[in-house]
Amino acid sequence: MPLARELGARAVEQVRRICQEHDDERALRLALVQELASRVGFESYAWVLTDAETEVGSAPLADTPSVADVPRLIRAKYLTPTNRWTSLAGSVATLVGATGGDAAQSLVWREVLSSYSVVDVASVVFRDQHGCWAWLDLWRSGGTSPFIAAEQAYLQAVAGPVTEALRSCQARTFQASSPLARSGPAVLLLSPSLEVKAQTAETEAYLRALVPPDGDRRPIPAGAYHVAAQLLAVEAGVDSHEPSARVHLRDGIWMTLRAARVADASRDADQDIAVTIEPTSPAERRSLFARSHAFTARETELVGHLAAGADTRTIAEELFVSEHTVQDHLKSIFAKTGARNRRTLLTRLTGR
Repeated sequence: MPLARELGARAVEQVRRICQEHDDERALRLALVQELASRVGFESYAWVLTDAETEVGSAPLADTPSVADVPRLIRAKYLTPTNRWTSLAGSVATLVGATGGDAAQSLVWREVLSSYSVVDVASVVFRDQHGCWAWLDLWRSGGTSPFIAAEQAYLQAVAGPVTEALRSCQARTFQASSPLARSGPAVLLLSPSLEVKAQTAETEAYLRALVPPDGDRRPIPAGAYHVAAQLLAVEAGVDSHEPSARVHLRDGIWMTLRAARVADASRDADQDIAVTIEPTSPAERRSLFARSHAFTARETELVGHLAAGADTRTIAEELFVSEHTVQDHLKSIFAKTGARNRRTLLTRLTGR
């Protein structure tokens, strides 16, 4: 493992080049994992895209020692305040640094990572003024040493360009759209420990599209684990974000996962958790579209009026600006989205 004592501008520039070479977020993350491994070194990792607004995980990419431990790992990660991506003061932090070397202070280390002999975790959050786009945990285990200051500085330096690239990849998912055929509701029933208890017939097809499994293996409902774990975090007072996440399915189709307790006579902590998978509503899609394309507040307001069918004059009246100003805003929106006219813009905005 390289000590990475001199991770300078050249190393950061290589990350920028990789970001420019990939339009697909999965291919981008896979390429970046290889690059990061060559610079800082780690044994395992978890890189999770998040809903930019709720900050709940939506699309995971991971290489961990045990697939069977995934539900337990996700549950503990969401219930651990230490270095939680939703509350990191900066873009990078380490387990050793946050706990003063006493890793047992971290719930996820006590319950899961200690069994893998993990000695340190570098946590990176990819956030900008438009939202939180992903988080990444790099694990070092065995006889390796904790992450040093130069490695942390490198991760800090690449967080910005990677954040922009991830947001741009998401923006590109709106450029294609196709109708979604549905035959019934998609619902997954989980126990409080996130064990799968039951699911509707349509659920597996969605799960295979969200996180494609290898070969004929059954899909891992990682997205469902994440929203359910967020529900547990809200109930425990660890975080207050809504237990839901919007995730790209395919061809411009976005789905929303939501978690809620199944009501019965038992105590809340003993109740099962229902996770629903449904098409993202027009308003939710519009909000995500605006965030991923880095719209200003005024541009976001304007496309809301466009989606409602308003013309230039009506929009100008609603926003208390001139029609010329509306056109200027539209030019900016067209430039950011690559749409050449209102019809194309509305198709991408609404998915229809």
